[in-house]
Amino acid sequence: MEKNILKAAALCCVVTLSACSGKKEHSVTAPDGKLDKCSLRFSWWGGDDRHEATLKAIDLWNKKYPNISIIPEYGGWDGWTEKVNSQVRGGTEPDIMQINYDWLISMSPDGNGFYDLDTLNDHIDFSNFDDEVLSFGRVDGKLNAVAVSISGRCLFYNSEVFSKMGADYPETWNELLSLGDKFSKDELYPLDLDIQSGSTAWYLAVVYVQQQTGRQFITIDGELGFTVEDIKNALSFYKQLEDEHVIRTVRIRTDEDGNAALYQSPEFIGGRVAGVLEWGSAVGKYESVLPDGSLETGPLLSDENGNTSGWMIKPSLLYAISKNTKHPDEAAAFIDFMLNDEECAEILGTTRGIPSSASAEKALEKSGALTGLAKESDDLLENTDTITISPYMELSRMKDFYNTAIEAVSYGTSDADTAAKQMYDSVKDYLEKIKK
Repeated sequence: MEKNILKAAALCCVVTLSACSGKKEHSVTAPDGKLDKCSLRFSWWGGDDRHEATLKAIDLWNKKYPNISIIPEYGGWDGWTEKVNSQVRGGTEPDIMQINYDWLISMSPDGNGFYDLDTLNDHIDFSNFDDEVLSFGRVDGKLNAVAVSISGRCLFYNSEVFSKMGADYPETWNELLSLGDKFSKDELYPLDLDIQSGSTAWYLAVVYVQQQTGRQFITIDGELGFTVEDIKNALSFYKQLEDEHVIRTVRIRTDEDGNAALYQSPEFIGGRVAGVLEWGSAVGKYESVLPDGSLETGPLLSDENGNTSGWMIKPSLLYAISKNTKHPDEAAAFIDFMLNDEECAEILGTTRGIPSSASAEKALEKSGALTGLAKESDDLLENTDTITISPYMELSRMKDFYNTAIEAVSYGTSDADTAAKQMYDSVKDYLEKIKK
């Protein structure tokens, strides 16, 4: 996996968006090396498993540092980017933020959107991190954020449902397609793709085509690598998953789930949907709603020759400090606690993936907690020829293009040829626009 992480170093020289305007100007207190009495806001997104663990970690912090109060702000992923974007534009963002990979492009194109953590190394122990891992959070030479973990999406299945159906977890794309007929007889689905996540459906289709062609959908430096024909093949594969009853159509998912995320859906909790594509760092929210031990990690799908290339990894999330914080030293101390403190690591477990921090990973290994789905998926990805996801691929506007095309072919309002050409033009134009 390290060979892929190296690719992300290029990020520091490719982000070229223009900065947001209309923000309030704030004077920033220079770090003085002391920890003063204060209150700090800390925001994050996630499922209930992450929320519960993080609140327990904050309780431990408050016991260790009673003079520095942490005010939690948290919720689900849906709408979270828009909320934080609005806060940043208004200069009202929390002191400490869990951020997504693409936010470095949209919120800090010149490296000045977040506090430079290199200036706070008195309070953050960076010796626990490889330079390659730290490169994920560097923009124009400034350390804007620290990657909490490196993760990728894997396939996870409800073992009780598969056992009842007498079915094995698929190892190839053709085996996945063949499950549709078997499961349809009981009105079940072997897999589904969460429409609330913004890009899960497109992600799987991209992996399929990347494996076929060896081309990357969008490169690290923001170049469109797919042709129109590649995009057409990806959309056609997605439609085939629907047509062969492997996944629900967009209409059925919308009618049955409404605005609920898949892990909150009765269809998944009740076992009618028996599989999910999810980040290893976030799969706990699916695991927690099923009977203990019933959710299991499946193989990374390959072609008929056993080729598993094309699967992708990225920083699952990062920690950053607001450039407007009045308490940079104290905020840095809290980030160090969340990243490196061994007691904190045992509380958080793998709710944010396998820690990038050497001390946190060692603490989990020592306690026997370095197990479970997050570890299994991490091992799978580490032993395959993965691709580092471009941060440009995850921009909110890009996800709109993916969803528009997916919905068009799903509802039948457009054929794959037309939808592919429209997506190609939209993505290419947008990439050129934001890189000017």
